[in-house]
Amino acid sequence: MSLRDVKRARTREAIVAAATDLFERHGYEQTTIADIAAAAEIGTRTFFGYFASKEDVLFPETDRRLEAAIRAIAQRAPGDRPAEVLLRALTIVGEDSDDLSGRLAALRLRFIAEIPSVRGKGLQTQMDMQQELARHLAAAYPDELDPVLAGALVGAFVGAVTGALHALLGDDGPDGTNHDPAVVQKAVEHATSVALRPWIAHDVRQIGDPNV
Repeated sequence: MSLRDVKRARTREAIVAAATDLFERHGYEQTTIADIAAAAEIGTRTFFGYFASKEDVLFPETDRRLEAAIRAIAQRAPGDRPAEVLLRALTIVGEDSDDLSGRLAALRLRFIAEIPSVRGKGLQTQMDMQQELARHLAAAYPDELDPVLAGALVGAFVGAVTGALHALLGDDGPDGTNHDPAVVQKAVEHATSVALRPWIAHDVRQIGDPNV
């Protein structure tokens, strides 16, 4: 990375950290973009150079998660099952960041449940990611997955991750501070692998076929 890229990454991290602290202490609606910018020691105009809205700060790693999954698909080994590739991407994401398992993840789940604008952002983000992943997965496994099966597999994967996170982070305090991100990540990986076991054990075209 160039020095400029390093500085941009640090500023972005500072914005997310400041927003997380303010959201925990004051709530989402009570925290303004100006508050976040001040806490991150930047100007409001600089904030908009990194995030288009306050909602976007709650989803800072969405693009990186998608890129990691697409990269895992592209770098799959011979014999890798489609579900195994998705599970590998989940592990890679967890090693790179605690975006799915830390304080911000718990806040994001809480605000999705409580605040319509955040819920809308979350649903749109999830839908866009699922469609893009399904498209890449179908292209990578043309003999095994058509667009419908690819969409179903990615839906099962995203649903398993989301369901596990809700169970782990949704009921034990508003800010997730009682959770160890590493423990949460491992639990999500295990739950998702169990949920996708049929997709790993069998050719996906045979799942649910009464003649197989």
